Amino acid sequence: MLDWLLPVLLLSVLALALIGAIRRISLWRAGQPSPVDFFGGLKAMPRRYLVDLHHVVERDKYMSNTHVATAGGFVLSLVLIILVHLFGIESKWLAWPLLASSVLMFVGATFVYKRRKNPPSRLSKGPWMRLPKSLLVFSVTFFLVTLPAAGVLPQGFGGWVLALILAAGVVWGLGEMVFGMTWGGPMKHAFAGALHLAFHRRPERFGGGRSTGLKPVDLDAPVLGVQKPSDFKWNQLLGFDACVQCGKCEAMCPAFAAGQPLNPKKLIQDMVIGLAGGTDAKFAGSPYPGIELGNAKGGPDSTITEGLVNPDTLWSCTTCRACVEECPMMIEHVDAIVDMRRFLTLEKGNTPGKGAETLDNLIATDNPNGYEPGSRMNWAADQNLRVMSEVKEADVLFWVSDGAFDMRSQRILRSFVKLLKAANVDFAVLGDEERDSGDVARRLGDDATFQSLAKRNIAVMNKYRFKRIVTTDPHAFHVLKNEYKDFGGDYEVLHHTTFINELVKDGRIKLGGHKGGTVTYHDPCYLGRYNGEYDSPRELLSAMGIQLAEMERSGFRSRCCGGGGGAPITDIPGERRIADMRIEDARATGAELVAVGCQQCTAMLEGVVEPRPEIKDIAELAADALVEADDSQPARTRRDELAVEVA
Repeated sequence: MLDWLLPVLLLSVLALALIGAIRRISLWRAGQPSPVDFFGGLKAMPRRYLVDLHHVVERDKYMSNTHVATAGGFVLSLVLIILVHLFGIESKWLAWPLLASSVLMFVGATFVYKRRKNPPSRLSKGPWMRLPKSLLVFSVTFFLVTLPAAGVLPQGFGGWVLALILAAGVVWGLGEMVFGMTWGGPMKHAFAGALHLAFHRRPERFGGGRSTGLKPVDLDAPVLGVQKPSDFKWNQLLGFDACVQCGKCEAMCPAFAAGQPLNPKKLIQDMVIGLAGGTDAKFAGSPYPGIELGNAKGGPDSTITEGLVNPDTLWSCTTCRACVEECPMMIEHVDAIVDMRRFLTLEKGNTPGKGAETLDNLIATDNPNGYEPGSRMNWAADQNLRVMSEVKEADVLFWVSDGAFDMRSQRILRSFVKLLKAANVDFAVLGDEERDSGDVARRLGDDATFQSLAKRNIAVMNKYRFKRIVTTDPHAFHVLKNEYKDFGGDYEVLHHTTFINELVKDGRIKLGGHKGGTVTYHDPCYLGRYNGEYDSPRELLSAMGIQLAEMERSGFRSRCCGGGGGAPITDIPGERRIADMRIEDARATGAELVAVGCQQCTAMLEGVVEPRPEIKDIAELAADALVEADDSQPARTRRDELAVEVA
């Protein structure tokens, strides 16, 4: 019976799967054009899957091993099933590997079943709960069906009763694992995920690369930002469909933990609803905090924020990229959120909280708080700083940023200047020619203001000669380094902790031991996850004799302070404050002091009600530990060294 039925079932399911694939591709292609390297992407896809994706998956060894066994066993089994049972190739050299791959898949499926018996809250339930059974049925059925082909059992063994049971297993297994891969169900991510890796919007992320800068808006486009799902790039829609609903983004999201109306996993699934049409009534995961399921509905040409996603969900995001860092399918949540914010800000003028006021200030005064532009250098009245407009050239351009207007941040700036002078660094500042970097405007969705600020800053900087830019602000560091390139501003940019660490290693300054208690370090999102700088701050603290008491969430898993993405400006209410949660992380280490490397982080963490650990920037700690040079030794500047070289 199975001799003729099995090939018919296989051929039918593969044909239906192909029809489903064409249908799904048509949904993705409803998005906007996005150029990709078609053949290069397909060629690179296996490596991206086996290396880059698994580099993320391997952080969870249990799931990594489970996925290797299950997915590897399934892919190998399906190829061999087509050869043995569809094309009828009678070869024990194929049948025995098929048996082995079925066993491998069965082993992986048992671990999936074990995981699903008591799943963590972040995992979606619903249809996902039947996946272990489907995996087991598929592997067991094709193991038994293949035994005669391997010569282990005679043909027709078990009679028509066993044949009917196996036929039912074949229908179930193929229906879920092959038909469902393109028509919907728990395996949908496999088809979409493979193509997502091939045609990823940020191919620079693969092969150990890093790509975190936002893409510019075409200010001449008919619609600015994303109003409806079809306004996304087609490969963004493809990326949404690749979501495996593992909830790792949900578990890492600071806004979700704070009870704000954001869940990155739910947001991505809402985008899937938007591209295909429907409602969220069948979503089987955690809802947005405070928002019931079943009321969201949308379609490819429906305005997203008028029925599918509440605008407060978009404004809750701190753009910390914790979701992106954890996603095993390498989906870009933050890009999507900012794209939708752009429509709300640029087209609708709907920026909540103090957002509109901040953007107006940036346009009128070149800084977010509306301070008199000519007062930018008041903090340095007694510092005798060299200004680029006067000297025209320096080794280092010190980008002061908007900390110049904040009394607390000014202490950080003065500490850094003290270190620069102690090391005889040839540096200068832009003074009143410096404007806001544009970071806040861009995260709030106002790319027009960002582009204006960026172009004006670039025009000013290009008048002068310098080798590097150094700043104490990770947000400015990020945009200057990664986002100004789109407008002709390609610079070498360093964070101040990296630069100070270089000075210490080169022997240009000497630091004594830190006098104080236990210290922990908070990784700023825009320094760590955005730019991969985790080591220099720690090396610098170690140079002061500090042995860090690391927080449970540190490094690439550091919890955001709550200050990024314009979140303090839009101020979407939640059940608690993100900064409070971060200080609780610090308290758990027993630390008396939290070392930071960001002015915004300092402000957010110091805003937590005392008692709490003391908050200090690493520049302040280094300035306190600075061993002053012997006054009898004349200072030697870089200009002196150049003079010697010329001589």
